[in-house]
Amino acid sequence: MSGLRRFVGPAPTPAPRPVEEERCEMCGAVAGPVHGHVVDTENRALQCVCRPCYLLFAHDSGRFRAVPVRYLTGTRLASAEWESLGIPVGSAFFLRGEHGTSAFYPSPAGATECLLNLDAWTELITTHPLLAAATPEVEAILVRDGEVFLVPVDACYELVGLVRTHWKGFDGGAAAHQRIDEFFAAIRARAGS
Repeated sequence: MSGLRRFVGPAPTPAPRPVEEERCEMCGAVAGPVHGHVVDTENRALQCVCRPCYLLFAHDSGRFRAVPVRYLTGTRLASAEWESLGIPVGSAFFLRGEHGTSAFYPSPAGATECLLNLDAWTELITTHPLLAAATPEVEAILVRDGEVFLVPVDACYELVGLVRTHWKGFDGGAAAHQRIDEFFAAIRARAGS
């Protein structure tokens, strides 16, 4: 019986785990909790980078490109304009690359690419110039319920992460919608709208 006494009473408190520092994915230096990102255009991937590596690619148009921190707001899309794009949900982001413009929407499965009515998109660009103002590969146009924003591409993937992490059931649930609303409130504040 004495051998079982060690199991009686409160469990020992585990030692605190050391906080792992965020590392630059290019050079391995400490990047810090707030850091920049670089897009690897060949692999369509974001990399967390330290400030020196970020600055190294800030004015580059090659394979690696620093993601700028520009946030702008544009003229609201009318319901008919949004519907003309043929996107099945109320939020999407548009990313220009070397092969044209692609449309994605955040879903519980991640960033889901959807077909884009390119004729309607081209027509919308003439009346909404911000739609064509995003720097290819590193900025995106983010639309939610007709609101239009030009944002860094990493903001779009932050939204995708929120949806993946918090979405519950068919309609997402109250917690997911609250997080998404908070995300867009922060986007509005950064865009000055």
